[in-house]
Amino acid sequence: MADNSFDVVVIGGGPGGYVAAIRAAQLGKKTALVEREHLGGICLNWGCIPTKALLRSAEVFRNMQHAASYGLSAQGIGFDLAAVVKRSRGVSAQLSAGVKGLLKKNKVTVFDGHGKLLGKGKVAVEGKDNVTISAPHIILATGGRARIIPGLEPDGKYVWTYKEALVPDTMPKRLLVIGSGAIGIEFASFFNTLGAQVTVVEMMDRVMPVEDEEISAFARKSFEKQGMKIMTSAGVKGLRKLADGVAVQVEVGGKIEEIVVDRVISAVGVVANIENIGLENTKVKVEKGHVVTDALCRTDEPGIYAIGDLTAPPWLAHKASHEGIICVEAIAGLHPHTMNIRNIPGCTYCHPQVASVGLSEKKAIEKGYQVKVGRFPFIGNGKAIALGEPEGLVKTVFDAKTGELLGAHMIGAEVTEMIQGYTIAKTLETTEAELIHTVFPHPTLSEMMHESVLSAFGRTIHF
Repeated sequence: MADNSFDVVVIGGGPGGYVAAIRAAQLGKKTALVEREHLGGICLNWGCIPTKALLRSAEVFRNMQHAASYGLSAQGIGFDLAAVVKRSRGVSAQLSAGVKGLLKKNKVTVFDGHGKLLGKGKVAVEGKDNVTISAPHIILATGGRARIIPGLEPDGKYVWTYKEALVPDTMPKRLLVIGSGAIGIEFASFFNTLGAQVTVVEMMDRVMPVEDEEISAFARKSFEKQGMKIMTSAGVKGLRKLADGVAVQVEVGGKIEEIVVDRVISAVGVVANIENIGLENTKVKVEKGHVVTDALCRTDEPGIYAIGDLTAPPWLAHKASHEGIICVEAIAGLHPHTMNIRNIPGCTYCHPQVASVGLSEKKAIEKGYQVKVGRFPFIGNGKAIALGEPEGLVKTVFDAKTGELLGAHMIGAEVTEMIQGYTIAKTLETTEAELIHTVFPHPTLSEMMHESVLSAFGRTIHF
């Protein structure tokens, strides 16, 4: 008989779960991973990665359309939607296979099936593998799924979730996106670039409401300039299916407006996968639909831990992965640093890109800080102009008393890559002095990060 006892069992093979399993194995723990569908989870298979592949195709298409501005010529520019989708799926498949290889390399035993807590230290696996396994430490990493609003239920044909939007069978001429968070805006950007007439409906008073207000306003102006219709402080009240589309009732300012579109994408957040994983027979506490944990990812049930989208926000893949490391290292007695949520960056890969870390200007003031705010526009940067990407802004927020970097907010080309510089600065508890004395290479977009810091202290050079 196979030995089905382990030191650590991880339920869920997404970016939190598989990273936790690999780290546990590295630390000498006999480790099992239970995954019912896709290694790599939603992020790799139906989220972060395939959307970036789609958006890259859109970016190349956009650049081709503007070839003349670079002194180039391109005729007969077009796209093959099926081929764009095929490339995206291929990227995900390649990386999923890579995760499988990493787990094998690290000698993690993978069980194919649905994992469910079954009494103290036991997990039932139901699926291709039907077996009961045991471990003194069980990590729940079951992730989340698209939130469904009553009356706006996706049907897979006319009303899409992110899954259908990732593999569209047709290019809609008219598209309505409900929700302007990262998922909604990324899809809006993709379809808009490929020629769809896109309307975005957001219930809050601004698009991308988690971002700094100044960045949100900049983004809205850019999106509208690209042809998107943005409706804020608006709510979808109902859908009426037509023979070849959807009539959407949107309430704005107390009035109902009906918008007829070919397709609707519902992107109104995620809910945790807490059902049917055996929580009812444990002391695990659930609040607002998510599992409650302490700073080391422990639940109220001894030996049970939770990470990723199953727990409190922000619901980001990199947060889940880092939680997996913290959780396993705590289990192994290594005394890891706990996570500071203010130091978790957020990125949205629309056009233009948006990235941020830490407190917005408004939130910093609300928390009682006296702030110094720096700004530097892309139009003042030589590399941005040379790239033909002069649209953007870098904004930094400092504590006026101590010089602590409280937050950084960016919009423009490649800011999703640049934000990590400020994230490292925050993690190292850097003040304006270290940032001002740091030498940034020229010519680079990153020079704007330096100039924004200088701006906060009245020392800008190039603007």
